[in-house]
Amino acid sequence: MPDAQFEVTYNFHKIDKMLSQVFYLLRSRSDGKYLSANPNPDAAVSFLLMFREDYEALSYLNAHAGDMADRFGVESISGSQLKSLLQRWGFNGVGIVQDPLVPNIEFLTAT
Repeated sequence: MPDAQFEVTYNFHKIDKMLSQVFYLLRSRSDGKYLSANPNPDAAVSFLLMFREDYEALSYLNAHAGDMADRFGVESISGSQLKSLLQRWGFNGVGIVQDPLVPNIEFLTAT
C-alpha cells in the first residue's frame, strides 16, 4: 500500500470495553493476513486495523489502495473474539479507523 499520512491518537486500556461491538477487518485473499498499521516505523509494533462498518473498510481500500482492493475481503468480528485474535496473530493492539478517507485512526494497546 502506498505511504499515507495518518492522524494518530493513542488511548490505552479501552479494548475490554469493546466486547459488545462488531467490527470489520480487511484480510488478504492470497495469504490470509489481516491489514495492520505500524504508526511508529522505529518500533516493531503492529496494530490490527478495524472499521465500525463494512462499507468503511471498502472506502478505506478504494481511497488508499484502489488498485489492490480486489485482493482483500471484509470480515466481521465481535468484540469478544478480539483478544484471542490479537494474541494469535501477535498484534500489539488495534487501530480503529475513525475516518477512512483521511485516514484518522485511534490506536489502542492490548493489555
